[in-house]
Amino acid sequence: MFDLFKKDENKSPADVKEVRHSLLQFIKQELQKAEGGEGRNIKGINLFICSKNNEKHIYEAAVYLEEEGRFKNEVQKIADDYALNLPQNWVMNIDFPDEMPPEAIKITNLDAGMFIRTKDNTIQKNAAAYIRILSGEAVKQEYQITSTDGKINIGRERRAQVADGFFRLNHIAFPGDSTNENNKFISRQHAHIEWDNDSSCFMFFADEGGVPPGNKVKIRSATNEHLIKLNSVEMGHRLEEGDQIVLGESAVIEFSYKAEI
Repeated sequence: MFDLFKKDENKSPADVKEVRHSLLQFIKQELQKAEGGEGRNIKGINLFICSKNNEKHIYEAAVYLEEEGRFKNEVQKIADDYALNLPQNWVMNIDFPDEMPPEAIKITNLDAGMFIRTKDNTIQKNAAAYIRILSGEAVKQEYQITSTDGKINIGRERRAQVADGFFRLNHIAFPGDSTNENNKFISRQHAHIEWDNDSSCFMFFADEGGVPPGNKVKIRSATNEHLIKLNSVEMGHRLEEGDQIVLGESAVIEFSYKAEI
């Protein structure tokens, strides 16, 4: 790996800027191939990084892992420069799996691959998972969710009136009259979960009440030691087995594909 950038075997791996440049150039080339260079049917880009532990920090810095949305902005600039016409709501997902997914296109000389999701895939894939309440008091201790449920709202109260005056139904509801202190900072429209059919995964999104300056969403990923903060309603997080999500200050839920025994 990194042979493209090494002058000899004693040199350290490529620096962050070189890796970032190679990632962006590859993404540009694949976007130009996809849909004949017309990006209107592109829903999102999945970037997969499977680096060795001693080189992982280079990739993390290259994709601005600590600055959510910045790498997507770099891709958007390229798309604009080359008139690729990406839709306004396209999504950028960056994952660090142990193995490269079979659908990913391998990026030459880098421990990375990518997959472009389009609107053409109409085959519904079936899956079920569970949301467990670890801290705080919800209507139920465990919720089963499926890929056919649509948008699964999370928030304070089962039926909550929100800022625009309309009522929202929270499928995973934390009662507002609970004496549990962990419920106090959960918003009426805090977050939601949706199934992404193209990527075959559940995605977690912060809603208006779950992003700054609201009560926020923080995620401790089971596959990534970094604390993830959702600062945008458009940037979702791909849920993995064992992910823990903090809603507000201290209410905690856990995602799992296994029912609690």
